Amino acid sequence: MHTLFADSFATLGRLDNVTLVMVFHPQYLESFLKTQHYLLQMDGPLPLHYRHYIGIMAAARHQCSYLVNLHVNDFLHVGGDPKWLNGLENAPQKLQNLGELNKMLAHRPWLITKEHIEQLLKTEENSWSLAELIHAVVLLTHYHSLASFTFGCGISPEIDCEGGHTFRPPSISNYCICDITNGYHGVEEIHASPTGSIPSTESVCEVEALMEKMKQLQECRDEEEASQEEMATRFEREKRESMFVCSSEDEESAATRDVSRHFEDTSYGYKDFSRHGMHVPTFRVQDYSWEDHGYSLVNRLYPDVGQLLDEKFHIAYNLTYNTMAMHKDVDTSMLRRAIWNYIHCMFGIRYDDYDYGEINQLLDRSFKVYIKTVVCTPEKTTKRMYDSFWRQFEHSEKVHVNLLLVEARMQAELLYALRAITRYMT
Repeated sequence: MHTLFADSFATLGRLDNVTLVMVFHPQYLESFLKTQHYLLQMDGPLPLHYRHYIGIMAAARHQCSYLVNLHVNDFLHVGGDPKWLNGLENAPQKLQNLGELNKMLAHRPWLITKEHIEQLLKTEENSWSLAELIHAVVLLTHYHSLASFTFGCGISPEIDCEGGHTFRPPSISNYCICDITNGYHGVEEIHASPTGSIPSTESVCEVEALMEKMKQLQECRDEEEASQEEMATRFEREKRESMFVCSSEDEESAATRDVSRHFEDTSYGYKDFSRHGMHVPTFRVQDYSWEDHGYSLVNRLYPDVGQLLDEKFHIAYNLTYNTMAMHKDVDTSMLRRAIWNYIHCMFGIRYDDYDYGEINQLLDRSFKVYIKTVVCTPEKTTKRMYDSFWRQFEHSEKVHVNLLLVEARMQAELLYALRAITRYMT
């Protein structure tokens, strides 16, 4: 852990709060830092100041002033023109042209077509090369999903930043992210979580009930398998139901001028894909998957990045300590897969070999509200949502959930963008 902190400090010149929360899961943190370092600092198609500016554009789409401010400093540090920070209209036309792709990737990636890609690559002036575009797409998806992590874990600015807080390490008796889990507004004082106190009967039952469901589902799986038609129907049902999962605290959060100047069309946000009579065709993973298609495209145009992303996806998906709250030696693979596939289902992405009936069995409503909010409208996440799901689980387990949300979201966005790029190329 100390080595990770030292490496992070050497790379970034600081220890940010994202690193301090991710360190609950050192294996993941190592992969995350390596990928981020490569994207921002190693040889690549885009100049350094462009990379940080794209980070600002992406984080601003979710009003994540925490990440915007980090990259404003980095942008200036690598020699970026301060005028660009007055608003997107002051940046070069080439970056302005990326605005449309940024907003669609962040809020409705299923709308991206090869025509959008063609516009960026074929504009007479200020056109993007394929390699530059891949670099930009990976940066945009990286920072959209990192905004989800920041809001999902209630991360506040560092002590030396405006509105900053200090970080108190978790006490031994009580895994509490303390000041970092400052919820949505970052002001209320957080008291020790009930996680470390005497478990309530209700929340202990919650854990037992979840384990019992996993056991029953495994037995059903072993006994009989649903037909392909039935599996397809269950996917459509889950996709439809996911539209009606919305937060009861669904207030509009107005973007501050400070952040909103970095993107255009501030009213554009997440919309469920089947609303208003729009029908989005299901994205079938066997037709275009990360493993068989996306990975090689990224690696061909931006060497090593495909490999780094692939490793990060795998670590997040397979990460397990075989524990659930106070229980040890538990196989959590079924639960992890349900979370991952539910997120992809919200994006219209279907796995033919997965029974979507399992999702309703394993993820209760308060958990689905949390997942959908963090993934689709992270700026609306509240501390109450964080507290209300899996009440008996450790904070480290909730951070683990956030890592799954981050990587599943990033992969979903990438799949739509890379599929459009592939269609343009063929």
